[in-house]
Amino acid sequence: MKYNTLKVTKKGSLKRVGRGIAAGQGKTAGRGTKGQKSRAGATRKLGFEGGQNPLIQRLPKLRGFNRPDRNQSNVYTDQLEKIKSAIVDNAALVEAGLIDNAHTTVKLIQRGELKKKQTVNLQAASKGAIAQIEKAGGKFTATPRVGRTAKKSAKKDK
Repeated sequence: MKYNTLKVTKKGSLKRVGRGIAAGQGKTAGRGTKGQKSRAGATRKLGFEGGQNPLIQRLPKLRGFNRPDRNQSNVYTDQLEKIKSAIVDNAALVEAGLIDNAHTTVKLIQRGELKKKQTVNLQAASKGAIAQIEKAGGKFTATPRVGRTAKKSAKKDK
């Protein structure tokens, strides 16, 4: 490609807006007379409908979204061998480094072998994990989660 072989295409007639009545787009420059969109630099947020409740807020929320209390951690039966204490609960799992927060829901899932006799106090467990705990001579007890949902369920019981 050479400079002298380039084909120049003319742009359509460019209008210089806001240059007086005779220019064709003078005075209000095609923006209308008054209002937010006629002002320089005026922008609106996405979805803004002039004070009316926006469509995104009028629509109902879908099921399954915005559930901050639904954080669950999974712990496996072969990981319980790391815990030194005979009682396994959320606090013991935090000390062992298996979960980050003691206020999460913990479910015990069967994987590997469990040889220690331990009392397990967690929120949930699979059937295979419960069978493995009892086979080793231990006991499983389902306990409510410590935290937000536990407080709500306590209020409902009253």
